[in-house]
Amino acid sequence: MPSGSRPSTRSIGVVTTARSDYGIYLPILRQLAADPDVALLIYAGGMHLSPEHGLTVRDIERDGFTIAERVELLLSSATSEGIATSLGLAVIGFARAFTRSRPDVLLVLGDRFEMFAAAAAAAPLRIPLAHIHGGEATEGALDESFRHAITKLSHLHFPAAERYARRIVQMGEAPDRVTVSGAPALDGLRDLPPVDLAAFERAYGVPAAPAPLLVTYHPVTLELDSLPRQIDALLGALDEVRQPIVITDPNADEGGDVIRQRLTEFARGRGDVFRVGNFGPHGYVEAMRLSAAMVGNSSSGIIEAASFGLPVVNVGTRQAGRLHGDNVIDAPCDRAEITAAIRRAVSPEFRAAARAVVNPYDRGGAARIIIERVKAVALDDSLLRKTFHDL
Repeated sequence: MPSGSRPSTRSIGVVTTARSDYGIYLPILRQLAADPDVALLIYAGGMHLSPEHGLTVRDIERDGFTIAERVELLLSSATSEGIATSLGLAVIGFARAFTRSRPDVLLVLGDRFEMFAAAAAAAPLRIPLAHIHGGEATEGALDESFRHAITKLSHLHFPAAERYARRIVQMGEAPDRVTVSGAPALDGLRDLPPVDLAAFERAYGVPAAPAPLLVTYHPVTLELDSLPRQIDALLGALDEVRQPIVITDPNADEGGDVIRQRLTEFARGRGDVFRVGNFGPHGYVEAMRLSAAMVGNSSSGIIEAASFGLPVVNVGTRQAGRLHGDNVIDAPCDRAEITAAIRRAVSPEFRAAARAVVNPYDRGGAARIIIERVKAVALDDSLLRKTFHDL
């Protein structure tokens, strides 16, 4: 390259299908958008385009990002057949999108079926995949299988912890393609200014004081037969709590409609229970920072909450097998057990201990680590050619 010349622009695609992955991506997206050597292509689909789930594609645009492609892939049905059909539509939609605006490298994240569809569509198009948050376990969810399938389709890997890196290598991926990055959602969390409590209350119509419980509960998709019993146990325990409760909606998994209906019934006529369908990534972080504790089975309780010293009651098996800090109390789906765990979590002693927890997912600068690797990798046939690494 001649002296003083700049490298050619590399197009980096990012697949986002829900508010949950968008919040994790946000530090990466900001750095990519500001990089003069990168052309950022955002592929938004799934729940982002659903009015029922808040039409959160507007949040992406309000943050100043341009959507390269909108990929319609969700049916209104959240049954097993409906989700399987949505998966097929998603493969078609992403295949067409990637053909129109082909990225040099495509970032995919986590374990959702929509993300698997994007990875499957990219494979025959020979688009290199970089997978974030591989190697983890969510033993109560179908997502467990999708995560590991995405790993085997991918060419670069960015696990959040050493334990997960070893698991990826155990799956046959070459060690030199695995870079432990930490969790990108944690970038910059320690430097956030204090929450403006009055502005938060005006924006979302929920109390900031006294500190509420923040509740997010998703379907355990391998235990749908027991979903009514599980939600009864959770709501029964919450009914015994004498402090404000802020509830966010579940995702688009099968069983989500059942949970939303029961949450609506639970909140009806109660002045101390508040429903917020979608905080958005900024509001959700603020909600975590001002809450007394989190209750439910969201991955945010496993990964982000420790950075705020926030106590978490992790209910049931959806997150089983995941590394977490000592701020997390695991509780089975039993009313008495959940009630006892909540009372322990909000106790002054446990809250003080939680504030001292070191987040096992925080290595500092995850977005920088990921972007530097993706920008530096050679885009040739050797990247697409994978050799199984035998232990």
